[in-house]
Parts: sequence; C-alpha cells; structure tokens
Amino acid sequence: MIFIITISCDYSKLFASNSNNFEDYGLISIMYHRFNESKYPSTNIQLEVFKDQLKIINEEGIKFIHPKDFLKNITSDKTIRKVLLTIDDGLLSFYNNAWPILKEKKIPFILFVSTREVGSYNYMNWDQIIELHNSELVEIGNHSHSHEYLVDESFEVVKADIMKSIEIFKNKLGRNSHFFSYPFGEYSLEFKKIIKELGFKYAFGQHSGVIDDTKDLWELPRFPINEKYGELSRFKTLMKTLPFKYTKIVPKERYLIKSKNPPNILIEFENNIKNLNKINCFSNEGNKWRNSNTLFLENNILEIKIAEKFIGERGRVNCSLKEKNGFWRWLGIQFVVSER
Repeated sequence: MIFIITISCDYSKLFASNSNNFEDYGLISIMYHRFNESKYPSTNIQLEVFKDQLKIINEEGIKFIHPKDFLKNITSDKTIRKVLLTIDDGLLSFYNNAWPILKEKKIPFILFVSTREVGSYNYMNWDQIIELHNSELVEIGNHSHSHEYLVDESFEVVKADIMKSIEIFKNKLGRNSHFFSYPFGEYSLEFKKIIKELGFKYAFGQHSGVIDDTKDLWELPRFPINEKYGELSRFKTLMKTLPFKYTKIVPKERYLIKSKNPPNILIEFENNIKNLNKINCFSNEGNKWRNSNTLFLENNILEIKIAEKFIGERGRVNCSLKEKNGFWRWLGIQFVVSER
C-alpha cells in the first residue's frame, strides 16, 4: 500500500515498494460505478483510464485481495500493500466493459447490487449477476433493496427494505452476503445497528480513508473513483495512502440534525504516530472547502473546530499527514446533513 492473480508482476518492484518498512500499510478500498458512460461523469470512469489504473496497481506491487480473505488481510500481513476493488449498483456498463477485463486478469472484487433495480434499464439482470456469483473471483454484496435515501427513513422502513433484499438474495443466489454497502455511503447509528442485527459482518460507506484494524467494521472507508477523482496522477497518490489509526472519533453519530450542526469533532489518535502535529485537515463547512481550525488538546487528541454549518446533503472532513517516500496518512469523515 506477491500477486495471486495473472497480471504480470515484476517481483523486484514488489520488494522495492515494501522497502519503506511501514509497520502497517492497511488496505486501500476503491469504489467504481459506471464504465464508459460519459453522460454521468460523477460516477463514470473511462475504460482506458481504468486499464491504466490497474497498470499502476501492478507497477506499484500492490496485491488485489479476495473478499473471502477480507478480515485476514486487515489483521495480518500488514507489511504487504493491498487493495480491494468494489463496484456499486450493478450497472450494465460494468458487465459489458469492465467485467471482461477483470475476468481475463483474474482480479477479485465485490459487486454491490440493489435488488429492486436488477433487470431495469441499464442494470444487470439476474442471469448476469448469477454468472458473476458463480465465478471464484466475485462476491455479490448487498446494497439494499430500493437504494433510496434510507438514512432519512424510520427504523421500520429501513429494516423492511434490507430484509426484503436479504430475502431476494437467498432466493436468487442461495445466500445473503456478509458485505453491505450503504446507499450513497450514508448511515446513522440506527442504520448501522440494523445492519449489524441482520447479520452483516462488514459495511462500507463512501468516506475516504484506508482500512486497518482500528476501523469500525460497519463504517469502512472507500475512495470513490470517477472522471474527476480518477485522474491518473491523483490515483497514484491514492495508491500511496496509509491508515490513520485512531481509538475514537466524537461525535459517533454521523447523522447530523440541525441542533448539532456544526459538530465539534474530536479525534483521539493512537500514541505511536510520529509528527502528528504536522497534520492538515480540510472541511467543506459553509459549502466551501477550506483549512480546518485545529487544536491539540493533548498529544494525541485533536479538536477540529467547524465554524460554519455544513450545507447541502453531506459534510466532509479530510485529514492527512505526509510520510516518507511520497506516502500519506489519510482519514475521512462524512456526515449526513439532516433537515430535521
């Protein structure tokens, strides 16, 4: 952040890439939606750019992990650079354009599908999903039934929606997945509680960051990749991100009601992070990205003072710390801004 896949791998590069001797590279998870659908640049990646991104991963000596080995790759083999590929929504452009490439190169991944949309215009049908399900490379993850803004709904509505998707998964695929992806990456403590109670072992948002053994397994970060944020120089930077380990973030609730907006954010980092005082944090408070006002209350407890309310659907905070040889520690926090 070796290869068990059939991408050509220069092992001299692999061992050279690990010469930085970081104790834990973590696991970088990246998220895609559409492939070669230029009409939707915010969720699309051009296929040639995607191929170049896979080439960068190969050249960096980064290992694609299989979802079945997900927990093992967080808790062990920490000095190996790793990436998890995820695709949300089950769109037809993925099946037609990206799946043949991943199948040829034997690259494992998770495909998250919303059961209501299966077979709709521009979406994969069940025959296509079952084809992928039968591949040793693929985990079909659950992405809810309706893909609505469920975080705004009542406990009963959310639970009924997820239970319906589970029922369809069992009927069509013989089992439900252990993996869940929150629609729009949005969740609350109540939503997370439902996902845990219904038996999911892992759940992904869309806040940026690197997975490690300090992360909540039902609030896992991913780097969204699209035409704007998938440009190759930025992608190379993403492939050199490291986990920012912490013991606690306050507030725990990511669903931000009006009376709690703006939030006062505290991050308690692990004690062994060097040069923590050189951290930089940015936020989109007031609907404008800016340097955050930060203060260390103790050596490893950072207070981020958000001066203006978060406006729009989501509030975001990103913190980074430069390491040696072009690597960066990265931590992202996403709030859902409620109208209540």
